[in-house]
Amino acid sequence: MELKELLGDEAPSLLTHECRTISRDRLQLPGPDFVDRVVAASDRPPAVLRNLQHVFGTGRLAGTGYLSILPVDQGVEHSAAASFAPNPAYFDPVNLCELAVEAGCNAIASTVGVLGMTSRRYAHRIPFIAKLNHNQLLTYPNSYDQVMFASVKQAFDLGAVAVGATVYFGAPESMRQLQEVREAFAHAHELGMFTVLWAYLRNPEFKRDGTDYHVSADLTGQANHLAATVEADIVKQKQPENNGGFRALGFGKTDDRVYDELTTDHPIDLTRWQVANCYLGRVGLINSGGASAGGGDLAKAVRTALINKRAGGMGLIVGRKSFQRPRDEGVALINAIQDVYLDDTVTVA
Repeated sequence: MELKELLGDEAPSLLTHECRTISRDRLQLPGPDFVDRVVAASDRPPAVLRNLQHVFGTGRLAGTGYLSILPVDQGVEHSAAASFAPNPAYFDPVNLCELAVEAGCNAIASTVGVLGMTSRRYAHRIPFIAKLNHNQLLTYPNSYDQVMFASVKQAFDLGAVAVGATVYFGAPESMRQLQEVREAFAHAHELGMFTVLWAYLRNPEFKRDGTDYHVSADLTGQANHLAATVEADIVKQKQPENNGGFRALGFGKTDDRVYDELTTDHPIDLTRWQVANCYLGRVGLINSGGASAGGGDLAKAVRTALINKRAGGMGLIVGRKSFQRPRDEGVALINAIQDVYLDDTVTVA
């Protein structure tokens, strides 16, 4: 299906938009030389540069500077039943690795259980990103807290090139999570692994008057900035759907120029603000693909990828939309996302 057909009525706006808030020439954009041009000037050890370059050199997007990652921590985060009942074959970690390989992903991000079970067979075939902490929903009543399930040393021993973790910014437990993640990321860098932070917001008060500010550009942008501060090399963030969270909730500090000059209501401009908060692109922004809704998944995933790329982001991380369907359909969906990043006519706005 053609890109314009998938984008529907939004195609003209998304494909021709020019960002007049923060211009592209201020950004460090993804590209084949990203590690040499940007990361090599940092304090990251040589082994971190090597592993990051290895991921950039893997899969269908190899040599582009863009990333397509398969994330599979949903068996813990959303329950195994909710995640894998639509396609029980993916209870088996081998099938998850096969999906990532067949789809030409740059890496697979999963639990140490999944990656440890497949380590000797796949660690040399597809880069591993080991997710260290999780929220589990078997506690009754449900509580929401990211706790460490694994150590950095375990990730290193099973052959991971990177570690990932989540901080629930805005939650009462966020300061403890931030301290744990900071220590884990420093240790990972010492061992030569790069770091990925799921910089998510979680607080019931962030929903106000029918608007969910968990996906507000200003709040998610600040979460990205905090992620960069603890030396995340890549930030995973939900793509913004609105703005003005600080104003609506009446807390924190912001500046009127954020809303009057540095953003608009266009989705590319809102995502550009997320990129800006990632040190103007020196830390890569990958947006999440979200839950599977069935028939409209392909169009939604392609739209998300296009906005991410045109905003100056580094790629997409798509899980449930790919593994909650037959493998050939999952591969086709991931390939369609990758095609957006391979399309030279889709340029940064």
